[in-house]
Amino acid sequence: MLGISRQTDYAARVVLHLACLAPGARVPIADIAKHRMLPLDFVRRIVGGLVKAGVLATSRGSGGGVSLARPAAEISLGEVVHAMEGGIALNHCVADRRVCPLASACPVQSAWVDATQVLDDYLASVRFNALAQRSEAHQPAHLRVQANGRVRGARRGLEPKAVAG
Repeated sequence: MLGISRQTDYAARVVLHLACLAPGARVPIADIAKHRMLPLDFVRRIVGGLVKAGVLATSRGSGGGVSLARPAAEISLGEVVHAMEGGIALNHCVADRRVCPLASACPVQSAWVDATQVLDDYLASVRFNALAQRSEAHQPAHLRVQANGRVRGARRGLEPKAVAG
């Protein structure tokens, strides 16, 4: 299966959480972890990576916390993927043509390059303000799952599986 890492999924959920708040809102990392049902230590590491990438900002002291570094309309899902994954490449030969001596003449490599570009362009076009507007039912769904104390498919005593979004 092709896919993103759990870290990238969680990073998108962190940014979406902040995009759903009022512009400029700052919240403690622990609040995000609780409301998005994510492991606190993992969220701390993710926030650090997103701050380094210029997606999030942190402030200390009274009223401090984490916030979007820019308006949600200026932050793309592609930017989050790049921050967490280091880029998008559907095959090693897309990221570095030198890994395959046949890359320059390979029609499959060309297809991987084209598909990677389409995916990269699409993710760059997905903005968090639009995702936040589409998530009217998203927060209540999280609250219902929290109230039940379980995620569908999770077993008691185990960490809940990642819920998309």
